[in-house]
Amino acid sequence: MSLLKVENISKSFNTLQVLQNVSLEVQPGERHVIIGPNGAGKTTLFNCITSHLPINSGAVYLEGKEISKIPSHHLVHLGMSRTFQKNNLFGNLTVEENLHLALASTKPYKFQVFHALSTYKDLRKETNEILEQWRINDRKDILVNNLSYGEQRLLEVLLAMASKPKILLLDEPTSGMSPAETTQTSEMIQSLPRSTTLLVIEHDMEVVFAIADRLTVLHHGEVILSGTPEEIKNNELVKEIYFGGGAKAHA
Repeated sequence: MSLLKVENISKSFNTLQVLQNVSLEVQPGERHVIIGPNGAGKTTLFNCITSHLPINSGAVYLEGKEISKIPSHHLVHLGMSRTFQKNNLFGNLTVEENLHLALASTKPYKFQVFHALSTYKDLRKETNEILEQWRINDRKDILVNNLSYGEQRLLEVLLAMASKPKILLLDEPTSGMSPAETTQTSEMIQSLPRSTTLLVIEHDMEVVFAIADRLTVLHHGEVILSGTPEEIKNNELVKEIYFGGGAKAHA
């Protein structure tokens, strides 16, 4: 059974049709990458999958259970987490404090406002494990606003992983990065455990083919093709879309 199934999703804003009957399936442990030109509807698709936007028709299933109408903040408890194109961090807190907050959201004491998070031994232990695993112990006391852009993007992935999600959605994880930061982020994504399935929107084709087990090509809000990296590379319509004549070929 697919871990995530998107079935004939359509989404419009008034008269603007952004998604049209989009379907895809993501298998457990898979690294599934969505590609497509600007304006293809990729982020809108993520927002529909995660209930940040209501869909007009179709359905989303996680482990066979329909989640289309479940509020986005409840999906983390079902095993779905995501990042955004723009950083969603607490800039005036330290790296360690951001990790504390992310981990605390999964704990039964998350609403205990009269105790500092740092007083919980299990929280400190898990935070230290993450800091050591990703070799960022030396950055733990730095305010997030003082981190480089690439470091902030990497931290956001770590925060999204804190809940140990079954599936993690990464929206343009290397957007705006330098070549060195892009390489570092690509390597980090490749090193994430296979116990977490990945659905990724990515524009850098070197990163795409480095991480993808399977790809879905989105164009004008419709799925053009889903297949292996080799199938996508060799498809003539995909070449047309990326290197010229895409709109004509699609019509």
